[in-house]
This record gives sequence, structure tokens and C-alpha cells, in this order.
Amino acid sequence: MNLLTWRKTVNNVMLTLTGVFTVVTVSILFVILGCLIYNGGRSLDWNFFTKLPLPPGEIGGGMANAIVGTIEIVAVAALIGLPVGFLAGVYLSEYEDKAFAATVRYVSDLLNGIPSIVVGLLAWALLVKPMKGFSALAGSIALSVLLIPVVTRQTEQFLREVPNSLREGALALGANKWKMIATVVVPAGSKGVLTGMILGVARISGESAPLLFTAFNNQFWSDGMLQPTASLPNMIYYRALAPYDDWHRQAWAAGLVLITLVLVANIAARLVLAKGVSVPRA
Repeated sequence: MNLLTWRKTVNNVMLTLTGVFTVVTVSILFVILGCLIYNGGRSLDWNFFTKLPLPPGEIGGGMANAIVGTIEIVAVAALIGLPVGFLAGVYLSEYEDKAFAATVRYVSDLLNGIPSIVVGLLAWALLVKPMKGFSALAGSIALSVLLIPVVTRQTEQFLREVPNSLREGALALGANKWKMIATVVVPAGSKGVLTGMILGVARISGESAPLLFTAFNNQFWSDGMLQPTASLPNMIYYRALAPYDDWHRQAWAAGLVLITLVLVANIAARLVLAKGVSVPRA
């Protein structure tokens, strides 16, 4: 076997292996979607989106309170986590102090790798116990802790990709640093930053462990952010462990709704990154 034949053989083997593993990776997603659609699609109806859960043993009901609760908890978490993560990313990209920035970057990466259940336990100790009760606000704060490092690193990455010539041009025209960042750097990297934000929110929307320690659950409508609140991840957990077949079907349906929301968020992020979203410059 000469050298050219050997190279072609190795190339074909590696191409085959990469193709096989690519198919396996994609197939896992389709298997998950197929199971959710098959098992959950049969339980999706209008009542699922408009009715409250029924007591054990009764067939029917829905998860309207869990859907609304998930939206509330994730929205408040986004209001807390997105600005903090964005500003931290801007600092790391534009105001970098070598010693302190390295510490911030390390802490951000460390937070990004902490198991979500540990964050939930910490939120329970620092928020739930002092407040003497579970609440949606505690759940939002716990989720925002998971969101901040994702947004921070994504913001830093995309702002660093903005060419330095744009910064130098703005400074040469007389703009000070904060105005240069606000009117040139951020708009130039806006589609990447927005993509990171969307993906970060999509990630925390499916977290259940922090909510088990904070928001807990509620079979009825919540009276506010300071009360226990139902969420789709927690309802899936409780319904899946129950001994009732109807609750199992509802768990599958809730899983289908949740994965659909995550897929929509990921598709939106891809569209933003592909087509771009322009931010008007001052």
C-alpha cells in the first residue's frame, strides 16, 4: 500500500466515523422529540392550557398555573440576570483590568459549571429560610445566578470580535469611551449578544432543581411573587413520580410544551445570529 492509498483509506475511515457519530447525535434529539410527541401529544388539549390541576384520582385538568408560573419566574430571572451579565461582559471586554478581570472570568466559568441543585440549595439557605416560606422570587433569583455567567461570557466573546478599528475610529472622532461602547461596540456586536441572551434564558427555563428548593409548587393560582408557585419543570417532576396514569400523560404533555419553548428560543437565536438584529445608533 503506497502513501497515497493509505491517506485515502484513513480519510474515508475518518469521514465515515464522523458521519456515523453525527447521525447518532442528531438521532438522540429526534428520539427525544418523538417520545414527547407520541406520549405528550395525546394529552394536549385546550383544558391543559386553561384549567388548574385536579386532585389525585380525578382525570383531566390542566397546568395553566404552571405555564403562567414558569413565564413569571423566568421573566423575573431574566430581568435580574440579563443586565448584570451584560454589564459584566462589557467590563471584561472593554474595561479589562488584568488582575481583577481574570478573577471575574474565573468566577464566571466556575459558576457556569456549578450543578443547578447546589444553586437551589444555596438559594434555600439564603432566601427561603430567612423569608420563612417558598416563593417565586426566590426561584427567580436562583435561576438568575445560573443565567449571569452564561450571558457574561457570551457578551464578552461577541464584543471582543468587534474590530478594534471601529473603536479607534470612534475615539478619533472625539467620542469618550462609554459613548464609543454604547454607540459603536455594542451595536456592532448586538446580534451575538442577543443570541447569547436568548440561549441563556432558554437554558434556565428548563431547570427544575433550583425551583424544588425555592418556588416549590402550588396546585392553585399563586397570589404573587412571594408565594409558592407552580412551574412546568416541577410539575413534570411531581407528575412523573405519581402512581396515576393520567398524571403521567400530563407530565409528557408538559415536557412537550417545555421542549417546544426551548426549541423556539434556539431557533430564534439562530435566526438572530444568521440575519442580524440592528440596534439604532445614537
